[in-house]
Amino acid sequence: MTFYYDHATHYVTSTAQGPIITAPGSYQNALGCGGDWMPDCMKPWLQDPDGDGVYTWSSAQIPAGSYEFKIAHGLTWDENYGAGGTLKGDNISLSVPSAGTVVTLSYTLATHQVTVKTSKAGSAPDLAKAKAIWVDRDTIAWPASAVPAGTSPALLRWRLHWAAGGGLAVDAESITAPGSQQAGLRYDPAGLPASVVAAHPELKGYLALQLSGSAARNAETILRGQVAVGLYDATGRVLDATGVQVPLVLDDLYARSAVKASFGAVPSRSGAFTFRVWAPTAQDVSLVTWPAGSAADAPVASGTTRAMQRASDGSWSVTVPRAGGMRYLYQVGVYAPTAKKVVRNLVTDPYSVALTLDSTRSVAIDLSDRAFAPAMWRSTPQPVVRQQVDQSIYELHVRDFSIGDTTVPAEHRGSYLAFADAGNGTKHLQALAKAGLTTVHLLPTFDIASIPENPAKQKSPACDLRSMGPAGEGQQKCVAAVADQDGYNWGYDPWHWMAPEGSYTSTAAAADGGARVAEFRTMVGALHRDGLQVVLDQVFNHTPASGQADKSVLDKIVPGYYQRLDAQGAVYTSTCCQNVATEHALAEKAMVDAVVVWARDYKVDGFRFDLMGHHSRSTMLKVRAALDALTPVKDGVDGKRVFLYGEGWNFGEVADNALFVQATQGQLGGTHIASFNDRIRDAVRGGGPFDDDPRRQGFATGELTSPNGAAINAEAATRLKSDTDLLALGLAGNLKTFAWTGTAGKALTGATTPYNGAVAGFADQPDEVINYVDAHDNETLFDALTYKLPTATSMSDRVRANTLALATTALSQSPSFWHAGADLLRSKSLDRDSYNSGDWFNTLDWTGADNGFGHGLPPAASNSAKWPFMKPLLANSALKPGAADVQHATQLAQELLRLRYSSALFRLGSADQIKAKLTFPASGTPAAHPGVLVMRLDDTVGRPVDPQLSGLVVVFNATPTAVKQQVPGLAGKALTLSPVQAGGVDPIVKTTTWDAASGTATVPAWTVSVLVQR
Repeated sequence: MTFYYDHATHYVTSTAQGPIITAPGSYQNALGCGGDWMPDCMKPWLQDPDGDGVYTWSSAQIPAGSYEFKIAHGLTWDENYGAGGTLKGDNISLSVPSAGTVVTLSYTLATHQVTVKTSKAGSAPDLAKAKAIWVDRDTIAWPASAVPAGTSPALLRWRLHWAAGGGLAVDAESITAPGSQQAGLRYDPAGLPASVVAAHPELKGYLALQLSGSAARNAETILRGQVAVGLYDATGRVLDATGVQVPLVLDDLYARSAVKASFGAVPSRSGAFTFRVWAPTAQDVSLVTWPAGSAADAPVASGTTRAMQRASDGSWSVTVPRAGGMRYLYQVGVYAPTAKKVVRNLVTDPYSVALTLDSTRSVAIDLSDRAFAPAMWRSTPQPVVRQQVDQSIYELHVRDFSIGDTTVPAEHRGSYLAFADAGNGTKHLQALAKAGLTTVHLLPTFDIASIPENPAKQKSPACDLRSMGPAGEGQQKCVAAVADQDGYNWGYDPWHWMAPEGSYTSTAAAADGGARVAEFRTMVGALHRDGLQVVLDQVFNHTPASGQADKSVLDKIVPGYYQRLDAQGAVYTSTCCQNVATEHALAEKAMVDAVVVWARDYKVDGFRFDLMGHHSRSTMLKVRAALDALTPVKDGVDGKRVFLYGEGWNFGEVADNALFVQATQGQLGGTHIASFNDRIRDAVRGGGPFDDDPRRQGFATGELTSPNGAAINAEAATRLKSDTDLLALGLAGNLKTFAWTGTAGKALTGATTPYNGAVAGFADQPDEVINYVDAHDNETLFDALTYKLPTATSMSDRVRANTLALATTALSQSPSFWHAGADLLRSKSLDRDSYNSGDWFNTLDWTGADNGFGHGLPPAASNSAKWPFMKPLLANSALKPGAADVQHATQLAQELLRLRYSSALFRLGSADQIKAKLTFPASGTPAAHPGVLVMRLDDTVGRPVDPQLSGLVVVFNATPTAVKQQVPGLAGKALTLSPVQAGGVDPIVKTTTWDAASGTATVPAWTVSVLVQR
């Protein structure tokens, strides 16, 4: 699978989502393609951001003249369409009457028909788009680019048009529909208020249009139908027309009171439920209910319909007595721009806390009902982690945990209940917890759109996968054939944010109503019983669908509000899917409310936010404040102890604070909300996750000192210095203000150390960083080592390199994060993106009998470009570890956890303490060795934290030979190997020696040694 991204439109797609469509023709040279008739030049790239199957491209760059073109699929001529939609048909003619004319090509994938439109630059009447933005009750913003070139806005006229029943259409003189109304808009030469532009920087340069008093007073009614703005010249001729984006005005009119409301099915002590949904643009809303226990697909006609009453905050509500267990849907009559008409949508509740099987109906339950509160969950206290830097996190997928574990009852495999069983997975987690692991991070467990919930309807590969050889193509073909119908997906497809996923229940019946809540709570209680906190992976940045699509929820209730729209009114898809605008007040409220539900009503201990940089810093602080307001007395939980972290990546339409101040790396200082540290990841592993050649080495994968011979490592000597500096900074909490002498002998700080065109240090405090070298995304650590280490590297050395890589997070000053199985040499058969690769490629075998390597070539969609690298590796049986290798690896990993918690010096907790106590004494000195890093923690300076030690030294030797490493400043000091390692299972680390006279440690190859100073 190949991803494509358009920086101009922020459109993201992939070859897995559909064909890449271009329009090669005789005009391409003028567009800058370097020639004509070039299907692989993407200047004329037709895009389908709303997923309706109509691909479009517009440009004003084609000079006046006559041209011809065709439609090409896949950037080649192999599949092309011409006039009349004919495969390999005649060229299509195009005439451009004058320079600056906007040419728009539209191509319908289903019919292969092409339409061509031309219009004056800045003027393209199209009510299907939404270029005008209604900002507040009185003001509409109009893009300056939509004003005809050379025309003064003061000489133009704008009108607001609306029609309760929809049907607006453009003719030469107006925008009309039966029963439509209009009002003049006054151009305000002063422009938009500075406060509006400050809050919405994307509106910089927009014109301000003021509504008349009567129209402004009638805004609430106007917004309950189709709305458009027309631009007219002095003679009354239509120059442009467009739909209107309404989120900002809806917030202006309703948010102040609506954010205080309680939505969903809200129970009362009497057993009655008040059903409330926010639908300010709806014309009518009804509640349709079915009795408790009725079929999840009961006919709509068999339900009871109750009219809901509209409130001034835009919500609709009705109270129903004795409603516990009722199935329900909302019936919303609303104008839907994507349908271009008023529709009557039957839709589940976005605030659902329980659902029927496959989420066909919402279910009204009281989460405080003891029937859904298992004894283990009720009675087991939440484990306490004293400070955030004490966290060590194990990232785990619910299905992976037990689906292949034969020591778990068959009915419980792949389910929440497996965590309460005494299976191999549970025993492994208990062993990790005993060694010091604090937390299990679960991949998405909210209601997921992409997994069939009924086990009877889940398909399995119709092949004998084990018989197909370690490097064959057969396995991936069989897995891919059922990938969308099996029981596996990572789950980053949020359907209902506040309800547990039903496919992880023990049976189809248990997915119904409160039963799935009880089983989820059983899992939480079991993990708490084992001394482990629970973190949930949350996805608020996108939904799997929008508009009128089957799995669209929010957009069927308030069309155009919850999704983030571009300047034309199309939904942004930079996240992968239909982006959510959590900067809008009620979308933000849903995000905050969902987090509170999981923390308060499930006793969850933390949250990881997918693509957190697509949310604002302000939103994340509101999440933090809402959690902080939870108290043990009032809510049964201490919300201040809930840990928050996420992906602080900076990309897409929100990049560089284009829409708001983002929750990205470097912009969360002082919040104690952590971001993943890709700096240490890349430094330790080598290269980056999107390298064409995966063999680029890093600090722990043999860079320079154990070369693999790949040309991509030609600059290893230079890169190793940079990678060592990035590792040092990561060990020190990736602080902006941390200062040390770098490998080149020059003074560095976090704020001056470079990383891929940015600065490496982004944290104010060490708990604002998550250090990791392995996660569910990209190749596993073992697979990265397979690519990067010389093929001849022994398995015993691979185990040591795996341990050394994990040590860079375990012995760092920030929370440490491991992917489940990283301690077990887990492989995904080199799959770089196993989100939909089934159980076969996501094997997690707690016994070590099968680490997953050699399961065949991974699915072609994401991996085929690297198959030439993979085939000889997968076919090499020497690269697959045995159970003894895996057992030794996990014992070594558990020793790393014991080391982490053997001294508070590894978890100082504040930037000031780190800057006082932590140094890299050999860095940039003649004592330094390539591939070796020495870290000293001196407890004789700053506030003492370990009464047993005056300090310790850690030597990371990532080279294939033993090293004699002098540690400047420690000559004459007595150091000994840490009791954890001296009494541990690794005979090699026990050969570490310390020469006090010279202050020199002798450390074996591929080893991290911890020396303590009493």
